Amino acid sequence: MASVIRHDWHPEELLALFELPFPELLYRAAGVHREHFDPTEVQVSTLLSVKTGGCPEDCAYCPQAQRYDTGVSAQKLMATDDVVAKARQAKAAGASRFCMGAAWRSPKDRDIPKVAAMIREVKALGLETCATLGMLDGAQAVALREAGLDYYNHNLDTAPDYYDSIIHTRQYQDRLDTLEHVREAGLKTCCGGIVGMGETRAHRAGLLLALANLPGHPDSVPINRLVQVAGTPLHGSAELDPFEFVRMIAVARIVMPRAMVRLSAGREAMSDELQALCFLAGANSIFYGEKLLTTGNPDTERDLALFSRLGLRPMAVQVDAAGHDHPGTVHADITCGAGCGQAA
Repeated sequence: MASVIRHDWHPEELLALFELPFPELLYRAAGVHREHFDPTEVQVSTLLSVKTGGCPEDCAYCPQAQRYDTGVSAQKLMATDDVVAKARQAKAAGASRFCMGAAWRSPKDRDIPKVAAMIREVKALGLETCATLGMLDGAQAVALREAGLDYYNHNLDTAPDYYDSIIHTRQYQDRLDTLEHVREAGLKTCCGGIVGMGETRAHRAGLLLALANLPGHPDSVPINRLVQVAGTPLHGSAELDPFEFVRMIAVARIVMPRAMVRLSAGREAMSDELQALCFLAGANSIFYGEKLLTTGNPDTERDLALFSRLGLRPMAVQVDAAGHDHPGTVHADITCGAGCGQAA
């Protein structure tokens, strides 16, 4: 039976999926994956922090929040030439998308032309472009699209009813408003969240419910596994059961069939076997390279070796003569909403 694209999921439906026997859940998720994607292809992105540290928000997971003593110092926005040099390296290493993250609550209008210049130069290299700069207004979103931005990342982070346990300096509606501005500007969306922050299974289902019932499913859904950083309030949290993480991937694939589901932050601590289960459950995108903003990531050699062992290959970007994505080509995306230490 073909999967149906829905935006009217109910909480009990998602919880019922989470509670399926593990083999049955993976079987269903793998079937949905094969309807919409080649299960042997994985989209590969590289992420660069173009402005690190000094964020005024209080996200409990984030090492870039200026109020926490995590050893991350505030830095200025990188020069465009330096960003382009990193993008060239990423392309040479096999990345098809280059993501730029800045630790801002929201960019000031004077920052937009600087970021736009980076976007234009990276786009000219033949890479897909994405950015995560915090909250955007409508005019800022349009300016970024006109510069050639393909995707914008702004995560919901967690379920609406758990949000105020993690963040107090921004409301859930603020995040939804930014996503609306991004969609109206014609940008593709990257939106996911973080698990392992002390939430319950019902909260994890609630996050996926919020994502799946958006007016349009995110083009890319990064699922971050909390990277615990000393100095942040969530340091010392109980580790999430690895099988529960796989269940998160599988349910995301079932309820958002055409989205790219990305293994994002936390992959450095994942075994090859756990990553293989995630690919089987419908994950088809990763961040590639040594660093995700301020936290580690498996190096490219390990990733390529794992791909070889599993018979996977990087997904190529198809573009037309004007440098735009080929119609029907869908890829993955980005980092954390305000340029935080989690990814896409």
